[in-house]
Amino acid sequence: MMKDIATPIRTQQIMTKYNLKVKKSLGQNFLIDPNILRKIVGQADLTKKSAAIEIGPGIGALTEHLAREAGKVLAFEIDQRLLPVLADTLSPYDNISIIHSDILKADVQAAIDSELAGYDDIVVVANLPYYVTTPIILKLLLEKLPVRGMVVMLQKEVAERITAKPGTKAYGSLSIAIQYYTQAEMALTVPKSVFLPQPNVDSAVIRMTKRDVPEVEVIDEDFFFTVTRGSFVQRRKTILNNLQVAMPLGKEKKEWILKALEEAEIDPTRRGETLTIKEFGLLADKLYAYFK
Repeated sequence: MMKDIATPIRTQQIMTKYNLKVKKSLGQNFLIDPNILRKIVGQADLTKKSAAIEIGPGIGALTEHLAREAGKVLAFEIDQRLLPVLADTLSPYDNISIIHSDILKADVQAAIDSELAGYDDIVVVANLPYYVTTPIILKLLLEKLPVRGMVVMLQKEVAERITAKPGTKAYGSLSIAIQYYTQAEMALTVPKSVFLPQPNVDSAVIRMTKRDVPEVEVIDEDFFFTVTRGSFVQRRKTILNNLQVAMPLGKEKKEWILKALEEAEIDPTRRGETLTIKEFGLLADKLYAYFK
């Protein structure tokens, strides 16, 4: 068995060998604990018939664990400096493809078609750069890629927002957007001490399993998300006040909003954080009738 990349000594050796300095602008923090990596990969339920998509492989710590469990690993790395490092550290494995690309600009579907043909079971497994966590997750969901789900490490606070339930402080439009497409749950929390360098915040791993159909059926998805985002613009304000700001000419059309709330049986004095995803779905459809 190869010696793990994810140990403090080996990580330091690799960084010294390639004169690597961590790029703060890319949110780089390298994992130096193989046990955590095994736990993350374990959450993905991979077999040799599975393929894994990784974002930001860094020096290959998580990548090698994925390569040991999955049939194929496809990784997207934005940092040009790391390509020769990965070619070296991952040289013992012949089932890894690295694409030099910003995941937010990449044509992920095309990469899946060319690199993962023949794999029906595909999972995203990644230690996401904290500064672009939400855009990455939303891009992968909105593009409706053929993946079973995602196991991702991110800032603990964002993980709490994604998995939050109605009526809690952390619950908001992000919770609704992710739970619309997936069943999201907190899998494990990760201390700062397992990273080099140590980040300023604690981390967590969440597991998102894609739903066969969205959690609620709505007339127009984009409009539904407009309504949910608008309902949280100012958390302390009522749903009526927020919607008057969020909807086009909302102040002049207050009567329409009130009618839609009445038809959805939602008290206009409630706050957005108290509404379930089903209530938002119903409200969006009622508003759609007036505003579209």
